[in-house]
Amino acid sequence: MANNWAIAIGINQYQFFQPLSCAQTDAEAIKDFLVTQGGFSPQQCLLMTETSPPFGERSTYPSKENIFLLFEHLAATCWRPQDRLWFFFSGYGVNHKGQDYLMAVEGDPNRIEETGIEVRAFMQSLQVAALDALLLFDINRAFGSHADARVGKETIELAKELQIPIILSCQPDEFSHESSELGHGFFTAALLEALRYGNRTNLANLERYLSVRTPELCQHYWRPTQTPITIFVSKPQVPSPQLHEKTKPTVKELAQVAANNSLSSSSLPHPPHSLTPSSPSLPHPPHSLTPSSPSLPPSLTPSLPPSLTPSSPDPHKKSSNKQFLPHLLLGSIATILLLCLIVVVLFRDRPLFKLAQILPASSKPASNNTKLVKASPKPSPTASPIVLAQPEVQSTPQVTSSPQVTPSADESKQRNQALLELQKMSLSPTQASDLRQAINTARKIQPGEPLYAQAQDNIKIWSRMIFDLAQDRAKQRLYAGAISAAQLIPKDQLVYAKAQTSINQWRLEAKQYVSNTTLIDAAVALIRSGQASTYNRAIEVAKKVPQGEPGFDVAQKSIDSWSENILQLAKTRAARREFKAAIATATLVPEGTAAYKKAQNAIAQWEKSSQ
Repeated sequence: MANNWAIAIGINQYQFFQPLSCAQTDAEAIKDFLVTQGGFSPQQCLLMTETSPPFGERSTYPSKENIFLLFEHLAATCWRPQDRLWFFFSGYGVNHKGQDYLMAVEGDPNRIEETGIEVRAFMQSLQVAALDALLLFDINRAFGSHADARVGKETIELAKELQIPIILSCQPDEFSHESSELGHGFFTAALLEALRYGNRTNLANLERYLSVRTPELCQHYWRPTQTPITIFVSKPQVPSPQLHEKTKPTVKELAQVAANNSLSSSSLPHPPHSLTPSSPSLPHPPHSLTPSSPSLPPSLTPSLPPSLTPSSPDPHKKSSNKQFLPHLLLGSIATILLLCLIVVVLFRDRPLFKLAQILPASSKPASNNTKLVKASPKPSPTASPIVLAQPEVQSTPQVTSSPQVTPSADESKQRNQALLELQKMSLSPTQASDLRQAINTARKIQPGEPLYAQAQDNIKIWSRMIFDLAQDRAKQRLYAGAISAAQLIPKDQLVYAKAQTSINQWRLEAKQYVSNTTLIDAAVALIRSGQASTYNRAIEVAKKVPQGEPGFDVAQKSIDSWSENILQLAKTRAARREFKAAIATATLVPEGTAAYKKAQNAIAQWEKSSQ
């Protein structure tokens, strides 16, 4: 069962940077909110400030060493895969040689690599821990020697590459600000408002609120504008960390949450009056702190799902209870008969009975309607080792014994046997984490025990299946999922070396893909509807995507589409008999695009018509 965790770090008194006023208060407010209103356990919410109490026997003074030691302690002893983590940091951030760093309390601008926390290493460690993390960075950029460095640019690229959702307090070319009158940084103040007053149904709503409210606060307190950035993961099944009630969610609920990729709107109580609407420092802001403010769009207001609505008493409950005993008796008799039948079947096939003793199945029995996947399973574009997905079905092949078995038939038999074992353990062959769990279970069979040889064959097959899943995800450009899957392959397997080579290649491709998609996004941002010259400029930017690199096909499709848009604008002007304007527009269609030849033919025709 996944648990909720939180780490909130706020640093005011830096040793080598100008002190901050509200960073510690920001961290304390986030931690208090998650505990008092988010249903988080106080023992699972870690606060790190200059004055925070110890966490067990460990110091929470926010030095680089303490941050690393506490993180390693939690990863080794407390965290489990798919646990939810909120990580909040309020303090200085620095970009050094193109890399982003979070600065600990002893952070020194002259020794950044030695005293700063490298964001890349930190985010990669979260990925290795397989945590369902949401990062909240209220980063202050120091004035002076690093004022021109674009802090956050690398962090944005890493979030996309590693598929970790993150919210940054401002754009890379902006500064984060705080206000002693408000008592918080503007980003954290807007974040607390959003969480307290219902704008947490999903990251899209949260982003929408922060992008409007944060600039409003800056304007009200006469500070330069800062606009937060929210990076969503591309996989809809990767859930954002949830603010659950203290009741434990079911597997079905977690799967539904993963599919929706949303922050549960039912997991938090109604907002308190911690930020009072009548605060004199904020007289009638456009987005008031009042929950019923008419300026808040309906999509940002809190709602109570039907599952949490109090149910009315059932008047027929008493009468149904009278029939409970006969139904219970009939059900018990049917269960006993079913168990007897199962025992007969198991003892009839002694090898399967022994295997069931050595490799015990999950507490959830496999349904008789459950079928195996094909020999080479290919996950859907949204496949991920986190999601509890139903396998693709087909009939279970019947393997008949033959005195002469060819190698291909023997391999097929071994694979079918391996798939059968997965089914008996209620594990999915399309989930890398399930396959690794099956490998760990099979390793418990010691040499000399029955079925040891079969277990070793299964381990080889399951390892290969993990690599197949990883390769399929890489083909779909789900590089983070591909790398995570390939890292589950045991080191003693033959396919391990090939997987490590592929991981290095996928990391390179992931960087190229992020860089190229950034170019495409920049090209799209240039386009203005009805202006042919903007399509032409967008095409020139998209042409910078190198051929053969990930994202090149997307760039080419965009270029062809934009060239068609230019031609269509030219035809519209020609239809109004504005032939000179039409010709000038059509000449903007670049050579080598899908519409170039059609544009040249149209130009020749319009030149004749204009004479």
